[in-house]
Amino acid sequence: MQTAEDILAEVLVSEAQLRQRVHELGEQITRDYAGQDLLLLCILRGGVMFLTDLMRQIRTPHAIDFMAISSYGVGARASAGNVRVILDINQSIENRHVLVVEDIVDTGHTIHAVLALLAARQPASLKICALLDKSSRREVEVPIHYVGFDIPNKYVFGYGLDVDEYYRNVPYIGVVKPEVYLKPEAE
Repeated sequence: MQTAEDILAEVLVSEAQLRQRVHELGEQITRDYAGQDLLLLCILRGGVMFLTDLMRQIRTPHAIDFMAISSYGVGARASAGNVRVILDINQSIENRHVLVVEDIVDTGHTIHAVLALLAARQPASLKICALLDKSSRREVEVPIHYVGFDIPNKYVFGYGLDVDEYYRNVPYIGVVKPEVYLKPEAE
């Protein structure tokens, strides 16, 4: 098994930059949702580290819930465009202010499908907080209300994002070496 350093081409967002930006987002969300019934809805699994750090920065009382979405084929590293709910939320969102906490928005297909599903449940408001935005790859426009970092079209990992389910624990956002993601997965 390779280490994170073995697959790392460059550090795109440092641990210190992540900490600072998450703090800033928490401050903004605290102001924007003051006095409201806020639910942070984390999209699993990539959003967990971001949610954990973000919720500690939000001083407005809030609840949390989780949703797991699949938009990838078995063994595939690129989105298949098919979105399935693997784990649904456990509570009603009707008349609640829902902030979807997502690790990365790329083409927009997955989060667009999630928003359509959630909007049908009649929340008071529905917004997105994405740690990373690959806006250059957008195929479906989605409104992202809170963005951590707009990043280039590079294969990234760390801080919750994986490479074949590993390296989510890395405390920074790194770029994967091309030779790692270009080789066949069967190897």
